Amino acid sequence: MAVRIRLRRIGKNPKKKPHFRIGVYEESQGRDARTIDELGFYNPVSGEVKLDKERLAYWKKNGAKETETVKSLLKKAK
Repeated sequence: MAVRIRLRRIGKNPKKKPHFRIGVYEESQGRDARTIDELGFYNPVSGEVKLDKERLAYWKKNGAKETETVKSLLKKAK
């Protein structure tokens, strides 16, 4: 089972107030699939990124790969 760390879109009104959850998903599943583990969230309106860095390190150690978008968010969060 290959897993990816990627974004899942949530929010009250998708056009005006988008929010994203950062989670661990099976690679073959769609954007809004069930998560294996949730690591944090991202609010593009305010630019806020919150992550559970311990869980992120755990999943990276066990072979989970980030998408390009999540990689750029991780750079901003550090």
